Amino acid sequence: MKIKLLLISSIINVGLIYGQNQFSKEEVLSDLNYLKTSLEDTHINLFAYTSKKAFEENYKKVKNDVKKDSFSVLEATKLFQKVVSNVNNGHTRIPFPIASYINYAKSGGTLFPLEIAIENGKAIVRKNWSTNTTIKVGDKLICINEQPIQEILNKIYPQISAERIYFKHAQLENLTLPRFYWLVFGEQRSFTVKIAHNDKHSNYNLTSIKAVEDFEMKREDILKHDMKFDVLSNSIVYIQPGDFGGDLDRYKQFIDSSFTKINSKPYKRLIIDLRNHSGGDDAFSDYLVSYIANKPFKWASRFQLKTSTQLKQHTRKNRDTTQTYWKSVLKHKNGSIYDYDFGYYQPQPEKKRFKGKIYVLVNRQSYSQSTVTAAQIQDYGFGSIVGEETGEFPNLYASIYNYKLPKTGISVEVSKGKIERISRIDKNTGVMPDLQIKDHLLDDKDEILEFLLKRINN
Repeated sequence: MKIKLLLISSIINVGLIYGQNQFSKEEVLSDLNYLKTSLEDTHINLFAYTSKKAFEENYKKVKNDVKKDSFSVLEATKLFQKVVSNVNNGHTRIPFPIASYINYAKSGGTLFPLEIAIENGKAIVRKNWSTNTTIKVGDKLICINEQPIQEILNKIYPQISAERIYFKHAQLENLTLPRFYWLVFGEQRSFTVKIAHNDKHSNYNLTSIKAVEDFEMKREDILKHDMKFDVLSNSIVYIQPGDFGGDLDRYKQFIDSSFTKINSKPYKRLIIDLRNHSGGDDAFSDYLVSYIANKPFKWASRFQLKTSTQLKQHTRKNRDTTQTYWKSVLKHKNGSIYDYDFGYYQPQPEKKRFKGKIYVLVNRQSYSQSTVTAAQIQDYGFGSIVGEETGEFPNLYASIYNYKLPKTGISVEVSKGKIERISRIDKNTGVMPDLQIKDHLLDDKDEILEFLLKRINN
């Protein structure tokens, strides 16, 4: 989710995103009921990672919290997300309320000044945007305002949709603690923090920082969207393919030109970097894989889809219904789950393919289609996976579409499909690398690539 890019592009022009910014209790309760029934109708397997009993109990608890006479857009969004996040599916969510955040930021809002990475159950400072230089990157954050960090995380978790805590932590790192702290606790002008440095605990008073000037304009998001090609040595080349989305023709031109360069010299090893990758569409990833595949391939061993009244309405309004895929949505009975076969993707002609050793880099920030692609390459034996376990599962409930709640207009994303990896192995883990290396702090020190290059050179 490109919050910084959206904020910078929208900081001057953003206005009220929704038709109104306050909703009555009755409107919120109406949408809450619609949210529940629509999730049940449209999600391909709503209770894959939670029980129906747990879902119902959580829904009743959230509903009982609707006591005020009116709710802001932000309050309603957070309320609805508590229902959606209980599904425990990363692709079924109410997106982070970017519009509310932008309005808050551009009106002079402030944030908590420390970003964290979560490793081995510890919250580690990865960025310090405060004026206190005593707090170092790598220190452990123990408490904020006398609340243990785990208690704070427990209150943030309901605002993050994910199959497991490991993936919640990855998204918290990506979207950052400062943004989530604001979302859950609201604006606070000062903080007391307890920090551990070399096992010595110290308390500090920190002042909040301006969301725009002191945070968004100074930092870089974890996800990387650039396309990069680099020659690392006489025998090693490197590709960062960029997002699996956007302009497909431009993407193909980059991949074509990269492999033309690769095949112009006798390079022996190719590194494909899918770390800090937002995912996207199989049309992009399959084109990349076609240059390293030695036989026809699929991106999933099985793909299932659930159709519904709502999906059909969405399809007729937003999709090309002459396409076979969307025709299948319309022809199947509401509520039915069916297989859709995308068929095999053909590899590039042999003279265009790379035939050397291939390494694919992943980390906990490899999202969605990048996780599926890493599993695809691993299962076919096209290359070796290097790095750390991905946050997402390669057997993935995804293929999302979005719809708006009728009263508030708040957008909901729901998984209508299920992707099964080529091997069909499902252990409820992410992609497990063939060579495991931790990505410490997700910082500028590139432990994964450095270790791999040393391993190759030795």
